[in-house]
Amino acid sequence: MSTAILKRCPVPIDQRKPPHRPTPFAYLDTARLGRNLERMQTIADRHGVALRPHIKTHKSVEIARLQLSLGAIGVTASKPSEALPFIRAGAPSLLLAFPVVEPERLRDLLTVAAEHEVALTFVLDSRAGADALAEAARRASQLLKVHIKIDVGLGRVGVSPTSEALTSLAEAVARNPRLRLSGLISHAGHGYGATGASMLTEIARQERVLMLEAQERLASLGLPLRLTVGSTPTVLATEDFSGIDEIRPGNYALFDLTAERLGVATEDEIALCVIATVVSQNDQHYIIDAGSKALTSDLGPHSSGGLAGYGRVLIADDQDTGTRLSVSRLSEEHGFVPRENTDFPIGTRLLVLPNHSCPVVNLYDRLVVGDKPATDLVISARGALS
Repeated sequence: MSTAILKRCPVPIDQRKPPHRPTPFAYLDTARLGRNLERMQTIADRHGVALRPHIKTHKSVEIARLQLSLGAIGVTASKPSEALPFIRAGAPSLLLAFPVVEPERLRDLLTVAAEHEVALTFVLDSRAGADALAEAARRASQLLKVHIKIDVGLGRVGVSPTSEALTSLAEAVARNPRLRLSGLISHAGHGYGATGASMLTEIARQERVLMLEAQERLASLGLPLRLTVGSTPTVLATEDFSGIDEIRPGNYALFDLTAERLGVATEDEIALCVIATVVSQNDQHYIIDAGSKALTSDLGPHSSGGLAGYGRVLIADDQDTGTRLSVSRLSEEHGFVPRENTDFPIGTRLLVLPNHSCPVVNLYDRLVVGDKPATDLVISARGALS
């Protein structure tokens, strides 16, 4: 992959010592990142589906540019403020995959998108959401494309694909002169709770079936409804993409221990880690300078759990690949690592693989990729929660 970012630091973590910078810091293995991005784009190309990656995982304009250069058609974001840096950076199109129920929240987004000629698509699952989008469209003198969110099993946001509420909502949106109903969207996030490969594959299969059934129920509207599905685990577990137009995985760029637990990634595909230092020790634990403010106390997406501890620990400056410890406890600034018959001196640097990479990225201003601070990747949408 011939990109400026990958040329900066082409050697993976396990073949070099991480740079000596003040710890803790988030370290990105650009070689693994490149392989992960290529893997997902290859899947999309092979199955003839468009890839619109979710940038909430890396929140980095530079990584999004890599994804677009490989063939992604646009990006997905969660919140309006998260979307803005990517619109300003020239993303060709953006899907805001979060229901907006206050029209004023979209004022800046619509203005900036119009200035940069970026096509937007919005998500809704209620009449209140439709009314808010229509009012935002009126204020901006625009016509807004919208997808209806379908709940395929997570029980979070969305309309049941078999409910009368779906039909009535779709009809209401189709009649609204400020809105254009353009598709259906789902997120099978309950796949993160799968306990085996067969369970994950079945969740992915059900997602596709439910989306196709919802599309068929709305066929009488006579509208070409695009089907877009998401979640890294279910996309990687899907065997048949027939009828699906677009996929929106996010975590695949970096992966984490949750992806490894689910069997969709291996340890040597995890591209993000936190470098920490042993600052104290006692008979039972090494104490490191990375606590919940550096690692997060998240045990998995959607509180899926399934992992023991708060990260897997390797020795950062050692080629001994057999050393594997864990972070067993966290306070705000400290992590507890059981010694398990090892004896490392204070000052030893440790490499911690995260349970869930998405919240870890949001804890840092930059991703370190090499020795010089000038090569760091800025977390463009860090803290963009509104």
